[in-house]
Amino acid sequence: MTVVATGIGSMPGEDATAYAEALRLALGETPDLPFLPELPGRGAPASMTGRALAVVAELGADLQPAGWRLTDAPGVDHRRARSLLAQDLDLLEEQAQGFTGRLKAQVAGPWTLAATVERPKGDRVLADHGARRELAQALAEGLRDHVADLRRRVPGADLLVQVDEPALPAVLAGGVPTASGLHRHRTVHPPEASQALEWVFAAVREAGAPPVAHCCAADAPVDLLLGAGAQGVSVDLDVLRVGAYDALAGALEKGHAVMLGVVPATDPVTPPNDDAVTERVLRVLDMLGLDPQTAGDLVVTPSCGLAGAGAAWARRALALSERVARNLSTA
Repeated sequence: MTVVATGIGSMPGEDATAYAEALRLALGETPDLPFLPELPGRGAPASMTGRALAVVAELGADLQPAGWRLTDAPGVDHRRARSLLAQDLDLLEEQAQGFTGRLKAQVAGPWTLAATVERPKGDRVLADHGARRELAQALAEGLRDHVADLRRRVPGADLLVQVDEPALPAVLAGGVPTASGLHRHRTVHPPEASQALEWVFAAVREAGAPPVAHCCAADAPVDLLLGAGAQGVSVDLDVLRVGAYDALAGALEKGHAVMLGVVPATDPVTPPNDDAVTERVLRVLDMLGLDPQTAGDLVVTPSCGLAGAGAAWARRALALSERVARNLSTA
């Protein structure tokens, strides 16, 4: 069994100094699969949505009191988001000189964007079939350029792109509130949800990087994500419903990567040790009927992003994930 460790993406911190430290930790504590950190504590331009809008091609956006909204041209906050991403990539290029191996980047997926970004005339993009198609396709096109830029900056990297879809279960269940908060947007049925994901996953593959999908909800739609073209999935074992375990077993048997969130993402009252976490993963594999030595490409992660953790626990959580991965490799 190949087992490595990585972070989900977000890290604590509010300035450039904190970002440099987060990047150093990502490269140093998870050396087999380091990741490009995100620091949402720097404000909306560095949030999951702002970061993805910095990648989106051709569409403009601006920050309104109710959140991000599509516009005819990039507003000051959209330009700030793009500037922050460029600065972060400059720092990655500097710190990763001579790096070889796998490297992970993250971006919000098309349905999470559609559920969090407004149309020019108000209400979520989710409310408009044409707008959500345009946004998904613009994200796909932007990702082609983004992966190419990463490849140029870190030529020795074997890139992996994690597409974050925390809002997807609510989109599928008709649980996303309208702007007024009095109603809910209509359910998006699986075939349509799959199509937008297919555009994004295909763009990542065509750019030369395997896409994996992250959803830390209890009802993460594992089969839908894999069926749309994701080559791996990332889930939070603390909340994942048992009904999704069969899909995880099938994914591992088919050679897909499975990222298991098993380390607390915020400061725990009693921090677990690596032996306890290792044993937990082994119990899950046994429940799935999988032999640890033949279970496929397994990745150990914190349960979700570490933005809400203290700096000391963020460092410790990554180190713990790495120790658990090493334990599992020899189990």
